[in-house]
Amino acid sequence: MFIFLLPLVIFCIFMSLRTLFVPNTVKGKLVSIDNFLYLGSVYLTVIIGFGLIYLLFELIGMPLLREVNTQDHQNIFETSFYFSAMTLFSVGNGDVIPHGLGRIITVTEALIGYTLPAAFVARVVFDREKVS
Repeated sequence: MFIFLLPLVIFCIFMSLRTLFVPNTVKGKLVSIDNFLYLGSVYLTVIIGFGLIYLLFELIGMPLLREVNTQDHQNIFETSFYFSAMTLFSVGNGDVIPHGLGRIITVTEALIGYTLPAAFVARVVFDREKVS
């Protein structure tokens, strides 16, 4: 199951990010509700996708995340998606630490988080120039 789900999740993340770099057929205003909803859906897809990656590795017995200062059993569902969102939007708070392969996955997600706003702004500007 893991071998099927991991490539599927990675494919969904890739296809969501790919939409930023293909030409947009819908021309619109520079700032619109559609643009914000579009950006929100890309962010949500990436958060859920990477959260599922962390969760899938945990479910096969290869944990990638460790909570700091926690002695009780952690809720891995909550931790996976929380860590994914914190990594995408910032560098994190330090309350959840990746280890092993999780560090490489986290760096990839952080890189995507830093480049998404720039790619979105560039796309809006290029689409605006095509309309003019």
